[in-house]
Amino acid sequence: QVQLVESGGGLVQAGGSLRLSCAASGRTFSTPIMGWFRQAPGKEREFVATLWWTGASTSSTNYADSVKGRFTISRDNVKNTVYLQMNSLAPEDTAVYYCAAAGSVRSWPRGPYDYWGQGTQVTVSS
Repeated sequence: QVQLVESGGGLVQAGGSLRLSCAASGRTFSTPIMGWFRQAPGKEREFVATLWWTGASTSSTNYADSVKGRFTISRDNVKNTVYLQMNSLAPEDTAVYYCAAAGSVRSWPRGPYDYWGQGTQVTVSS
């Protein structure tokens, strides 16, 4: 089992930045793929970004078109933490952001994912 806990959400003005963190515990070595999803009110959950740790210091990343160039996903294996750096935030980025982890590389890039966090709220004011 893997437990995921997100943090770093909050209220920010349009154009601002936030960094979300996802702390993983448990069998973290079994989850080479970790990602971020979001769900806005009244909308379905959507993919944001994912990272596949391929070994040593290498990884692959994949982003939704809507966040490409603004968001950056990264992973610190020593801390068992995945980050989502969000820059140039816009009101349409307002959502609950969820961290997810997958135990199989067949889930690359967008799922299915095996483990989910509880989510952290991001609100961007105009």
